[in-house]
Amino acid sequence: MTHLSQAIHFIHNTQWHDLPDSVQHMARRCLLDLIGVAASGTQTQLSKIIRDHAVMHFGSSTLTARLLFDGRTCSPSGAALANGMTIDSIDAHDGYKPVKGHAGCGVVAGLLAMHDAISNNMVSETEFLTGLVIGYEIACRAGYALHHSVSDYHTSGAWVSLATAAIAARTLKLDSEQTRHALGIAEYHGPRSQMMRCIDHPTMLKDGSGWGAMAGISAAFLAKDGFTGAPAISLEDDSQANVWSNLNIDWQIERQYFKPYPVCRWAQSAVIAAFDLQKKYPFEHSDITKISIGSFHESVRLATTTPTTTEQAQYSLPFPVAAALVHKRLTVKEVDGAGLVDETVKALSKRIELYEVDNYNSVFPERRISELQIILNDGTILESGATEANGDPEIPLSDAEINTKFNLFAEPLLGTNRVKAIQSQVLSMGDAGDIESLASLLFVQA
Repeated sequence: MTHLSQAIHFIHNTQWHDLPDSVQHMARRCLLDLIGVAASGTQTQLSKIIRDHAVMHFGSSTLTARLLFDGRTCSPSGAALANGMTIDSIDAHDGYKPVKGHAGCGVVAGLLAMHDAISNNMVSETEFLTGLVIGYEIACRAGYALHHSVSDYHTSGAWVSLATAAIAARTLKLDSEQTRHALGIAEYHGPRSQMMRCIDHPTMLKDGSGWGAMAGISAAFLAKDGFTGAPAISLEDDSQANVWSNLNIDWQIERQYFKPYPVCRWAQSAVIAAFDLQKKYPFEHSDITKISIGSFHESVRLATTTPTTTEQAQYSLPFPVAAALVHKRLTVKEVDGAGLVDETVKALSKRIELYEVDNYNSVFPERRISELQIILNDGTILESGATEANGDPEIPLSDAEINTKFNLFAEPLLGTNRVKAIQSQVLSMGDAGDIESLASLLFVQA
């Protein structure tokens, strides 16, 4: 069996009982975390604009999917776009270190859109979660193949497009040749946007995940109608065979990291170093004269000190560190709305200097390390030493921490009762029934 035929067989024939218990458990964790981030994301200006755009420009009178916590309908491609960008609007969703990006954001957006449109959410819980796992496995490998075959650093949408094409191909029951073309169309039209441009100039473009989800869903529908687009080089080229050879053996979904805070992962080790120093030593933010943060090159590029938008705040290193020290917490409130105009945080952020550390550069992206030095008004120097963020596969968040994060992100929009109902539904998925009950909680306006 070639690696192409192996991948197509994996897409169409993997079943719930083929998945190890640990993979099934991780699928539930990922889904719950993404739903919480989506709920929080609906409050951003980015999400409001893209949802209105999807309804206006992706309308469909025949095949419709609903928008998360909104209820309005559009085409499946439009729903994948809007829901993916809604999740991506709050930089708190899971990620995959080897490709410096995020699979789940676009995968769950595409999966929800397809089952809302095609099966009316009467699909079984086990089939839904199996599709989620397939999406992660295709996305992570496609991303790895892309990053190791081209020089530019592309956004996650570039390779999420193949994952959502695979999910849609399975849902539409495409044959092998149609699936091959769907993957090829998705790879060709997936957004190979420049990630570091958005790091240097943060805007609502973010990580391209919604656009990639849209491209993948559209690709599958095009392939169903006879549109051709094969091959997908990142999958079919012989040089990529080793990337795809361990499907159904080595599960990449188990290697996702979870973010405790709603900012770029590259900033989170510095935030945690700040919290650690704050817990260890008795000082207040008003005692600080200067802060120095040493980190890897990409993290130091997050250089905005006084953001005016949540996108700039989420893609900043000094601002969230300052906010964490001032407020002794870092939630969405600190990086959006009134948090952006907090004069105390802005003043402290301006007193933070950044520098690169060669040793931290050498281990990126497998490790994301930062160090903090805080100089107090009395001359005392506090040093964190090398610090890594929790939530990585090597330092995982517990189930209790995932649940607490979900509550923190979702409850302000949804209220306690709806949050508990979603939590109960997701954590018991795979036992029996279909996803209609869960969908009724996700697709109703908050």
